[in-house]
Amino acid sequence: MVQAFNLVAEYREDTGKGSSRRLRHAGKVPAIIYGAGREPRALTFDHNDLLRAAENEAFMSSVLTVKVGPNERSTIIKDIQVHPAKRQILHIDLQRIVDDEEIRMEVPLHYINEEGAPGVKAGGSISKIFVEVEVECLPKYLPEYLEVDVGAMELDDMLHLSDIKTPEGVTLTALAQEPPADETICSLHVMRVAEEPEETDEAEEDAADDAAADEAKDESGEEGGSED
Repeated sequence: MVQAFNLVAEYREDTGKGSSRRLRHAGKVPAIIYGAGREPRALTFDHNDLLRAAENEAFMSSVLTVKVGPNERSTIIKDIQVHPAKRQILHIDLQRIVDDEEIRMEVPLHYINEEGAPGVKAGGSISKIFVEVEVECLPKYLPEYLEVDVGAMELDDMLHLSDIKTPEGVTLTALAQEPPADETICSLHVMRVAEEPEETDEAEEDAADDAAADEAKDESGEEGGSED
């Protein structure tokens, strides 16, 4: 089932760092919406409402309905800025979309049947190189995620972008380019931990150094005696 996201926004006239700072202190998130041949417009969202929506994985790869007063517009997220240390959204960029124009979006990969893979049962583990991929499609075909079935993987197997099954109307942009970039998305290997060199007891090292020094002195004395 496709998750529906409906967001309520307000237009804002004042922009700039000072305005954005005041909005954040008031529990708002500054935003901008652009595209579809129309002028960009500055918006604000309620921070808590936006944060709750953003906690859903599908939020980043879904078509969002933004309502401003009596008007509604279908959009996708093009960029979102978050605070590096707090659960706070700082800014969000939205792109207007139209039904008959293709869009490009990053969608997450869901790896399934991992525990049943023969290579995992044999002691290996799956290294996930890609956790999301870029797709191109009409808005109505946009998937929330793509599944990667790893249930048949043996030890030392690899899967590539071409192994991802895409739904109707969805294309992986990396495979659509010329030449296609059919990159590895995951591999299954036995993880080997490098052995750390044994630490020599400090006292033994000191004793060895002393013995070497004594031997050097003895050799020096013998050479000196032979010259007399």
